[in-house]
Amino acid sequence: MQNNQPTLNKRAQGWLNFLHLKATTPDDWSEEGEPNEWWDKTSTAPMCSFPRFDLQESTYAIGLMADKTPAWREVYSEILDEIAERSITYWAAVDWLSQFGHDPDRPNYPEYWKGTLIPEEFWGNYDAPGWTANGVAPWGFHMDPIGADGNLFFKGWLNLTQSLHTYVSGYDKWSSPFSVAGAYSSRFEWTQHQLADHLHQQWSKTPMGPHCENTKAWPFCLSAAGLGLMMYDKIFDNQFHSSYSNWLSFTKDKYYGFGKNGSLEWVTMYFDEINNHHHRTVPTHGLAVAFYAKPQDPQFAELLYRGAINFLGWDKPSIPITNEFMSDPRMFALGLTMSREFGDQVTHERLKKYAEENFEPQFFGLNDSQFGFWFNLGEKWPRGQLSALAMCAEVCEPKSWEDLFNKPNLTKFYSPSIQCVDYPALFVEMAFHDDQNGQLYLSVCDGNKTKTNQKTSIEVFNLPDANSITVLCDGEEFKNYTVIDNSKISINTEVKKHIFEIKTGYYLSKEQEQNLNKKLREFKSLESNSARQSSNFISRLILPSNLNNCGCC
Repeated sequence: MQNNQPTLNKRAQGWLNFLHLKATTPDDWSEEGEPNEWWDKTSTAPMCSFPRFDLQESTYAIGLMADKTPAWREVYSEILDEIAERSITYWAAVDWLSQFGHDPDRPNYPEYWKGTLIPEEFWGNYDAPGWTANGVAPWGFHMDPIGADGNLFFKGWLNLTQSLHTYVSGYDKWSSPFSVAGAYSSRFEWTQHQLADHLHQQWSKTPMGPHCENTKAWPFCLSAAGLGLMMYDKIFDNQFHSSYSNWLSFTKDKYYGFGKNGSLEWVTMYFDEINNHHHRTVPTHGLAVAFYAKPQDPQFAELLYRGAINFLGWDKPSIPITNEFMSDPRMFALGLTMSREFGDQVTHERLKKYAEENFEPQFFGLNDSQFGFWFNLGEKWPRGQLSALAMCAEVCEPKSWEDLFNKPNLTKFYSPSIQCVDYPALFVEMAFHDDQNGQLYLSVCDGNKTKTNQKTSIEVFNLPDANSITVLCDGEEFKNYTVIDNSKISINTEVKKHIFEIKTGYYLSKEQEQNLNKKLREFKSLESNSARQSSNFISRLILPSNLNNCGCC
């Protein structure tokens, strides 16, 4: 097989299996229930110790994996749909819906928060990061977690999650009205288009950026919100991302401090407009911003990344990597992934060695078919938020995080693809259609060893002429397939390692690809709001009528 398409390694396969289990196992995120214990509501307290951070951070590796196997999308779409559904529940916004007024626990804050998380001059009379303070002056009480003046981190990441789901699946589900949980069991109706417009409008009126917790605007969260608007614009041909670009230009010299030699000296953790306070922290925090900024402003993101690793000495082989001054593994996980994204081989190899020794990588579950990082915490499940960030390094190639948002693959919905895979018994390592050469490359393997060597089938769809294809299996001519109709076949195979190469006869030149993307964007930009209520924007454009119509699933 002559192609350079990357495959998903065993760890990526195991992480996907675990995420699929987490996402498809029913649990109750309503006011009356509680998320399953494997959803991480513990990491990086007090700011991130809520289960929605596990939801949103679990989407990143899914987006990267989906771009690695663009001809196989069904499992990624299912996981992202389940995550997005949980992201509009009570527990997704539990902080905004339960933390009213000032924090009554102020007198009991740990002493080490003084100066590190809370300004010394306000100690004892200031809410810690992570306390949303819904209802405090001058904003008042807001029952709607999206419509609120604050709560940027909830709605910014919600838009990012919905945008990734739409991009991967081609299903614009969130263009239709959905109901988001509000305070005191209330419900509020929104569409993603309204959500994105609301974010843009709020941001445009707030040069320093909308706040998350009342009083606090976070460059970290705002950068994630900008990334959501970036993907939204790519899908729906809009200009909402301009609010991020304008904000970044306005705040670069306010939220970050650089020395005369260009070295990063400090980063604003959060800005309190009421008290005109920039809560500055060490350059390490630049990693958190750089991760989200990389697709949006690669040069600035690299300044933050280089400044952080230089401060930590991670790029200096003579300096040992330790957690002496940084016990929370979050920045290590971000550094591991970002060093891979930037192609920083020296730093990546050093952090990879550190991760192998300290992140406790482990296969587990049914026949050891799942994988995660346990971080030596003695818990029953891999720590979700931290594992999700570290796992991006397992599926990331240099620039692939940047390309996910800057070069979204929309023509994949036209190309021959596969579906109806008996997942997780059968795993897809590679699924890629070379549109220039008219070849579909497919590699499968035993997923969880529950159906080893048993018969199974894989459906190939979007074929221009199912009666004119040629199939190779492990390098040999292969005839054991059934023609379903002119655009579909069903490959009859077994649950074991196989490599298929299918001459599909579908071609798309670079020029045609550009024209096709233009057509997509032109169509979507002309859609009325009522037209956007349809279930699948790609299916309204694509010529094969059978897309997302898997009769055997």
